[in-house]
Amino acid sequence: MYKIAILGASGYTGAELIRIISNHPELEVDILAAHSKAGLRMEKVFPHLRSLKLPPLIKIEDVNYSNIDLCICALPHKTSQEVIKALPDHLKIIDLSADFRLQDAADYEKWYGNVHQALKIQNEAVYGLTEFYRQDIIGSRVVAGTGCNAATGQYILRPLVEKGIIDLENIILDLKCAVSGAGRSLKENLLHSELSEGTNAYSVGGVHRHLGEFDQELSKIAGRAVNIQFTPHLIPANRGILATAYVVGDIEAVNETLSQRYENEHFIHVLPLGESPSTHHVRGSNECHIGIVSDRIDNRCIIIAALDNLTKGSSGQAIQNANLMLGIDETMGLNLVPLFP
Repeated sequence: MYKIAILGASGYTGAELIRIISNHPELEVDILAAHSKAGLRMEKVFPHLRSLKLPPLIKIEDVNYSNIDLCICALPHKTSQEVIKALPDHLKIIDLSADFRLQDAADYEKWYGNVHQALKIQNEAVYGLTEFYRQDIIGSRVVAGTGCNAATGQYILRPLVEKGIIDLENIILDLKCAVSGAGRSLKENLLHSELSEGTNAYSVGGVHRHLGEFDQELSKIAGRAVNIQFTPHLIPANRGILATAYVVGDIEAVNETLSQRYENEHFIHVLPLGESPSTHHVRGSNECHIGIVSDRIDNRCIIIAALDNLTKGSSGQAIQNANLMLGIDETMGLNLVPLFP
């Protein structure tokens, strides 16, 4: 039984990690740490976890890592790097913040406005998009979980960019994200009366921070700069991401490329041509559904991906990577049937 510490356990991703690990036969939550909720039992923070036998929340500085095999950090960016650089060298680490996703320190400062304080760890961290970095993750000590928006878009675009079958100068990604993607902290624009019965675009015009990941990863694959148009929207739902990509390319080639790339992947499913996915059909699961639909304009097609931002987009991805890092079957604990309705 591998012992897991979760730092930042009082947030949504922390709760999701606990939910998944509670049904994992080889992982056990041994330490739960949080800042503002330290001293509380978990059922006081998340009553839905009442039936689980969980340790109380403690302060991060009071954690003893001597018996811990893997630490998952669900902390805000900047805070995460400061905590992780002080962790013992024997620990395997998965970070869910943005602190180690970007390989270039100048890119991190550009997108997040902070000078990186843990460059040694940044240089060894592996990007955590499991289906594309599996072999690197297996032997790694530090894995940087992807942004949920970035993961959803990349599941659509990476294989197409790699095969060179779409116009790299004409990629539009329109994305809808549920409110849990903004975290659990109190924010005026996330109040029910501010959010419900409406939707809005945010970080419009190429300023969304996940664009740093798209730029890094797609440009690396293409061997040249790839700059997509990306507009995210906040929707009045608790969970889910629906990403719609508009690309120039032959639909048969697009369908064949995506179908072949994911035919042996356990959690990514390409739907029959013409069928469109829904966030309802992946809710609470580690699955991603991809649909490909023809456009009325010749040589254009529409590709839609749906996943749960808290599971496949974050905590489920983390456990998938933890399994690889610990030498466990990659799918263990993650065969979660989606919740419907």
